[in-house]
Amino acid sequence: MIGDVTTRRELNITWRDPYAALEQAREMGGLDYMRRLIAGDFPPPPIAELMGFALISVEEGEAVFRGRPGEQHLNPIGSVHGGFAATLLDSALGCAVHTTLPPGVGYSTLELSVNLVRGITPATGAVLASGAVVHAGRRTATAEARLTAEDGGALLAHAKTTCMILR
Repeated sequence: MIGDVTTRRELNITWRDPYAALEQAREMGGLDYMRRLIAGDFPPPPIAELMGFALISVEEGEAVFRGRPGEQHLNPIGSVHGGFAATLLDSALGCAVHTTLPPGVGYSTLELSVNLVRGITPATGAVLASGAVVHAGRRTATAEARLTAEDGGALLAHAKTTCMILR
């Protein structure tokens, strides 16, 4: 038998109430809100706490997240579940779009396409998801993103999205 299958691991997740920040965010432009998230003026969204990633930089039409795949992200065959990559990419894509929006305007993902091109394991180390807007229109926006290993920059996955703009 390989290892002790009875050894249990534990992961405790805590997060702060996101609703007060969301109310304030509706009064702010997307880029300003994202910058204030990075500065710690608002709590990170609960999904970031759950998955172990963080928004690390934004510019108009661009967003970068950093994550570290861990044992808790493994699928039954011992590699990091594709949902980890998809979640980081979706976050980078959506936040890139968000940076282009004025106060009171939101967005929702209409389509997400992810291509996984290299396996990810905890040994991969930290990864970066970099998203950039391709088109920002009145009703829709499109964006593309790349997930790379922070150490060495190997491409792990890439994605594209179409977002509906909610005015």
